Amino acid sequence: MPASQPRSRARDRTNVLNRAEFLSLNQPFKGNQESRSSSRKQSGQAGAAGAQNSNPKERRQSQQLPEEDCMQLNPSFKGIAFNSLLAIDICMSKRLGVCANRASSWGGARSMINLLGITGHGIPWIAGTLICLVKSSTLAGQEVLMNLLLALLLDIMIVAGLQKLAKRKGPYDINPGLLDYLTMDTYAFPAGHASRAAMLSKFFLNHLVLAIPLRILLVLWALCVGFSRVMIGRHHITDVLSGFVFGYLQFRLVELIWMSSNTCQMLISIW
Repeated sequence: MPASQPRSRARDRTNVLNRAEFLSLNQPFKGNQESRSSSRKQSGQAGAAGAQNSNPKERRQSQQLPEEDCMQLNPSFKGIAFNSLLAIDICMSKRLGVCANRASSWGGARSMINLLGITGHGIPWIAGTLICLVKSSTLAGQEVLMNLLLALLLDIMIVAGLQKLAKRKGPYDINPGLLDYLTMDTYAFPAGHASRAAMLSKFFLNHLVLAIPLRILLVLWALCVGFSRVMIGRHHITDVLSGFVFGYLQFRLVELIWMSSNTCQMLISIW
């Protein structure tokens, strides 16, 4: 018996079927099982430690991600309507930008359209108002000119503030000119030329005695100045329309804070 045991052990060692490559896949080594179980335990412990060490903000964000995805996949009716109108506005503005560059369909008329836009710029109007104020000798004329100067300054400040808040860019990548930088008219919404043209036309219609043809020409000038900014690609259609609205509101504001003749004379004497 003792001699048969060493023989059976030697036979098992020399048996080819006991080699590792002939063992069944359904009966893996215990060492492999132990290594896999230990690696799973270690990965589970590491994941638990990472979850414990993570910040509560990250947990909230991970919990909120499915809700945000649902909100993006199921937008509200207002969001769909707003995005649709925005897309229509951008598409129509690009189509009407016929003078956006020299290669456009109306590229040859770009200089003329720019000249029309300069007639609605703030710097020439402020300079002209100051010159007329210096040369004016009547109290009524000085009163109107001082309030016009106030309206122009308010227009520049209000439009610049609204543009800084909105920071909307135009339909085309066009850099503002030097006069635009002077009046801080660097963004698209609202259109400063349109608001100024609307405010000036309403101001002149209320405080100047004009014939009917001149009144019609004044309104047409304001419309042409506003939409010329769309033609050169600086503003969207909604930027110009909102500029007309803000121009009218600025006129109403100037009417509410209208400076009397005595106030104007005092300011002129100080100046």
